[in-house]
Amino acid sequence: MIARSLAAMALMLPGVAEAQTLSCAIPGTIPRPHPDLPTESQPARRLPIGSYTLAITWNPEFCRNRGDDAANRFQCGGTNRFGFTLHGLWPDGIGRDWPQYCRATPILSRQVIRRHLCSTPSAQLMQHEWAKHGTCMAGYTPDRYFARSTAMYGRLRFPDMDALSRQTLTAGALAEAIARANPGMTPDMMRITATRQGWLDEVWLCTDRRFRYARCPAHQGGLSPDAAVKIWRGRR
Repeated sequence: MIARSLAAMALMLPGVAEAQTLSCAIPGTIPRPHPDLPTESQPARRLPIGSYTLAITWNPEFCRNRGDDAANRFQCGGTNRFGFTLHGLWPDGIGRDWPQYCRATPILSRQVIRRHLCSTPSAQLMQHEWAKHGTCMAGYTPDRYFARSTAMYGRLRFPDMDALSRQTLTAGALAEAIARANPGMTPDMMRITATRQGWLDEVWLCTDRRFRYARCPAHQGGLSPDAAVKIWRGRR
């Protein structure tokens, strides 16, 4: 077993810390994903890339109603504890449509999955992200794709999510708090998404084609800045 704990790691700035992997033990046997293929509702679509979105998931909310699912045991059970996890790096198009499933791809190697499982704690999600999004990035291999997205994710810093969860909060206020924790970032460079019940689901961070954070396009979606949002603390 390979274990790592980042719970004690924090920046010099008060209240700012890594809110990604709090504790992660990689299993000796790496799960093997099944193929992720285009469908009638999710067809292959080859379009020019205009920008990118780095999507991160608030794991306590993800596991809130999924913890009993055997497929989520690594992510939601045992001694593993996650704050934000890496959903994926998504190429965006020039307009509202985006490229996806750009070429056929084999199953990811266990070595690639092992290296990144503490960032994206689901082998099947990794297979999906590479098949749907990574294959559209010219010149990228799985190694390069996950190295890029994991590095971007690993550089992010977050405010005290526990303290924020105990406040009356809006999506705009949460975006401002995250921006303050990341010098050079502004609230309009991200979108906050929530469940139908108003619980924080994901944060989408917008970048240009050189992976520099940039203002999100108007059609990107997400909550309006004045929308109320709640943060589920789970067992963190």
